[in-house]
Amino acid sequence: MKTVVSCYYHLDIEVSPERVAQVRRILAAHLRYWNLEDLVEPVCQCAEVLLHTIDEHAADKNTTIEMWWTGQHLITAVSDNDADLHPKYSQPGCLAHIAAVSDGWGCCATGTGGKIIWFSRRARALERAPLVPTTPAPDLREARQVPRAEPVPALAAPAIILTGASAGAHSWDKGGSPPRTGARTSV
Repeated sequence: MKTVVSCYYHLDIEVSPERVAQVRRILAAHLRYWNLEDLVEPVCQCAEVLLHTIDEHAADKNTTIEMWWTGQHLITAVSDNDADLHPKYSQPGCLAHIAAVSDGWGCCATGTGGKIIWFSRRARALERAPLVPTTPAPDLREARQVPRAEPVPALAAPAIILTGASAGAHSWDKGGSPPRTGARTSV
């Protein structure tokens, strides 16, 4: 069975208007590297909206972006050090856009007084190659030899068959022993 390798990416940045476009390109490159081309646009749009909101309203611009690919879902999380998540602080429709584009989203507080906004996208069957087992290649024991165009010449010379008179000198006795040659002498 074909196994899926999970992937993880972590990026710490200080948000500024010029860095938002750079982060978009970085995230897109990682998604393409993971063969998730169809998820590039929705994921980058959501991350870009969150980064613009942090840039405009957060006092602390230090932000962490994380992406996890589980083989079926891509989860993206953007965290900052500002605990406020009021609609008056976010861009118009920021969270509504994330809810519309993603399969699921949420927000939670961190232990350091900040917040994490996460969203997930499921890779559809048409967006990703199906996870079906492939036929294994035959190993050496199963591989068949290629037929040869010409016969292979014999490696040894053909055996000489002795018949008639020449066979008498080299014949064996009835017990299967070679004939004795000469007399035994003792020393």
